[in-house]
Amino acid sequence: MDDRKHIVVIGAGIVGVSTSIWLQRAGHKVTLLDSEGPASGTSYGNGGILTTIGVIPVTVPGLLQKIPKMLFSKNEPLLLQWSYLPKLIPWLIRYLSNANKKDTERISKALGPMVLDSVEQHKALSEGTDAAKYIHDCDYVYAYDNAEAALTDAYGWNLRHQRGCQWTEMDQAAFNDYDPAFKNRVGYAHVAPNNGYISDPGAYVKALAKHFEDEGGILLLEEVSDLEIDGEVVTAVATDKDRHMCDDLVVTAGAWSGKLAKNLGIDPSLESERGYHVEFYNPSIVPKSPMMLAAEKIVLTPMDGRLRAAGIVELGGLELGPQQAGFDLLIRQVKKKLPELSYDRIETWMGHRPATSDSIPHIGSGGKCKNAWFGFGHHHVGLTAGPKTGRILADCISGVRSNLDLSVYSPDRFSKNRQS
Repeated sequence: MDDRKHIVVIGAGIVGVSTSIWLQRAGHKVTLLDSEGPASGTSYGNGGILTTIGVIPVTVPGLLQKIPKMLFSKNEPLLLQWSYLPKLIPWLIRYLSNANKKDTERISKALGPMVLDSVEQHKALSEGTDAAKYIHDCDYVYAYDNAEAALTDAYGWNLRHQRGCQWTEMDQAAFNDYDPAFKNRVGYAHVAPNNGYISDPGAYVKALAKHFEDEGGILLLEEVSDLEIDGEVVTAVATDKDRHMCDDLVVTAGAWSGKLAKNLGIDPSLESERGYHVEFYNPSIVPKSPMMLAAEKIVLTPMDGRLRAAGIVELGGLELGPQQAGFDLLIRQVKKKLPELSYDRIETWMGHRPATSDSIPHIGSGGKCKNAWFGFGHHHVGLTAGPKTGRILADCISGVRSNLDLSVYSPDRFSKNRQS
């Protein structure tokens, strides 16, 4: 291959590993750097769902009016580390400014191409690897107490319909037949086909990373300390152990991408939207399909030997530890829905979703260096959209023209808005 490049990718979550594999398949030499190793963050701890209906941002119309109640109720899935609030305010103002109909529809249109073919993208990425065994086709259930409760989400479902999503509505009797394990626990449900889930997200991403190495890729556990820039070109990446020359650089470090992006001339408008999960090992009850408890905003996903309950939106930056209230809330809500649930033990986790202030990921080139590329900021759809993002970046770096309008994901969009 005459145009074979040496590319350094920073960050070995699902986006970085996917990007590395697709670059490798395009014939490039790839070095993948991560300070802790593959799937050491959110790619391990997410809800595990490949949500082809994940086209609705958190910032829907009416959110502002709900925030006070959510912040001061122990049963609402919103937490705030109050000591972090002064640092958070500039980003939060930008973020909440999108909680209107016009911006919600704009964001939904941007998210559609990233998630609608998610299952196919994951299967293409993992084909022929040990990772493929973790991918499962499934429905995705939104569970409500009753039909009236489902109507409160009508705006979101109408947007999903506009994006081409499909679903079946079931009353309690129909859902009892659909999932006998949850008999009489769900009063009304929207059941969306053509979704998927990963039965062990951490093992899945690690298996993909092993495939990358087996095919000749270089994976190094090193912490990036500096970027060497000559004019408009990144020439090398310095780490705590070595120095790596590169023809192109890709930043896919999730919530930790902000500092690198700023050094490369990008205003990332990025925060950590912290998420929690609890896992019930050897559970006596599991849903037939991954399930969103709509009122509680908690996802229940059947995994290998365990039931994972994931959710919570917590704003508190990258440095502070978890709040026990987040774990307690998840456990309390699961036991409320499944009072007879028995299990061997519980394990807990808190991690960092990379959240841009407009809920749209940064994908593509930008900033002051023409060979710098970015793939981060996927908020709640990082696992879902990781392989698609990696494929887009690999195509762009290889000179393959995308059939998508990538301008909506431009890493320069906040910088340009500030200049204007």
